[in-house]
Amino acid sequence: MKDQKIKIFLVDDDKVYLKSLEIEFLQHADFIIETFTTGEDCLKSIENTPDVIILDYNLDGIVKNAMNGIETLDKIRAINPGIPVIMLSSQDKIEVAVDCMHHKAFDYVVKSETAFVRLQKNITNIFKYKKMEKELIWYMNRM
Repeated sequence: MKDQKIKIFLVDDDKVYLKSLEIEFLQHADFIIETFTTGEDCLKSIENTPDVIILDYNLDGIVKNAMNGIETLDKIRAINPGIPVIMLSSQDKIEVAVDCMHHKAFDYVVKSETAFVRLQKNITNIFKYKKMEKELIWYMNRM
């Protein structure tokens, strides 16, 4: 993964927040970023196999009857369960976080001043886990 850039899909119906998040990622590391304002648009591009998807919990602010974040998460899981999805929301409610985890999100991050730092830590952890999985598989195959 050293020579390869990490591809991140950012999905949020708040265009200002989406753009600021994209700028943060591009300023702090050499990522490939694709942005989407609806879950439907994200799913249309899922064959581009992102390494990580950062997905807003509420996605119906612009397009009426658009899929929400949980519906989008479930469809991502059905298409490719190996893509880590970090849920993002302005709701700081434990029920929302638990709901996201029940739907197999990697983590739930509340939109705040520290959100970007938490997202970066999550991405680092995702790649640590992937590396450990590869090493474990390699080790198990040698036994």
